[in-house]
Amino acid sequence: MIIDIHGHYTTAPKALEDWRNRQIAGIKDPSAMPKVSELKISDDELRETIETNQLAKMKERGSDLTIFSPRASFMAHHIGDFNVSSTWAAICNELCYRVSQLFPDNFIGAAMLPQSPGVDPATCIPEMEKCVKEYGFVGINLNPDPSGGHWTSPPLSDRAWYPLYEKMVELNIPAMVHVSTSCNSCFHTTGAHYINADTTAFMQCLTSDLFKDFPDLKFVIPHGGGAAPYHWGRYRGLAQELKKPLLKDHLLNNIFFDTCVYHQPGIDLLTKVIPVENVLFASEMIGAVRGIDPETGHYFDDTKRYIEGANLTPAQRHQIYEGNARRVYPRLDAALKAKGL
Repeated sequence: MIIDIHGHYTTAPKALEDWRNRQIAGIKDPSAMPKVSELKISDDELRETIETNQLAKMKERGSDLTIFSPRASFMAHHIGDFNVSSTWAAICNELCYRVSQLFPDNFIGAAMLPQSPGVDPATCIPEMEKCVKEYGFVGINLNPDPSGGHWTSPPLSDRAWYPLYEKMVELNIPAMVHVSTSCNSCFHTTGAHYINADTTAFMQCLTSDLFKDFPDLKFVIPHGGGAAPYHWGRYRGLAQELKKPLLKDHLLNNIFFDTCVYHQPGIDLLTKVIPVENVLFASEMIGAVRGIDPETGHYFDDTKRYIEGANLTPAQRHQIYEGNARRVYPRLDAALKAKGL
């Protein structure tokens, strides 16, 4: 199988965005706050958005299954309070669940958390449990910066996050460390804030002993790991100066990278520098970069082409396409085995 671990519902019906705009307006004017029941999206509308977009591209490009979560830039945890985020997360997660039920062979869910700046991360646990136990989701997206580019939260190694990690280990799910929209004009959302966050999360783990406390905790750092693979020598050197173990022992039992890198040299470097067992196939299709590369004539986010073009053995490609995803997402593996796959 070819499993894409990084998909977002970027093509959700416009009614979702309209409802969200009303919710945001209702923060200042409570009389304008919409009820959840006022959002009406039919199964036929969901089918149309998926069949003509994500599913069409999956068939065209040759991937089989996508781990599907709410649109990352729409999480916008900096807007409103915990109640606003909680309602919004529940709505978005339910839509992804419905997609997974309409297309059970092609999509399986990962949850957005109802994070809010300055609010105890433990408040996210009920939504996480619901999505895993009731919806069959296999992972979560964890935002290390709910402030939207101002970085007011403690680092991921801080004990404030520990209740979430304890629940993740109990539920046997990984977290993709994924920020949302930047409201800081210094940081373009997808070109800077996302990559900054990937790099920052990696460094927060490097400078800590988080995985001594949680040896079974698993993080997926998206977008190829930000700067980490490109500056691997820098990070090895910093770990050495900090008297940390070798990175392969210090981090690589717990941290994994996806292949949302949109050119061949980037994938070549990723798969040369990072052990293949730490690389998981992903495309984030119809996401941050949707255009066609004039140098190749193919979509930038058609990442399967880069894996095929990399200097890898068939066994290594199998690891990247399927084997590593089953290992890092045990609930995904169990769901596939339940179907005889």
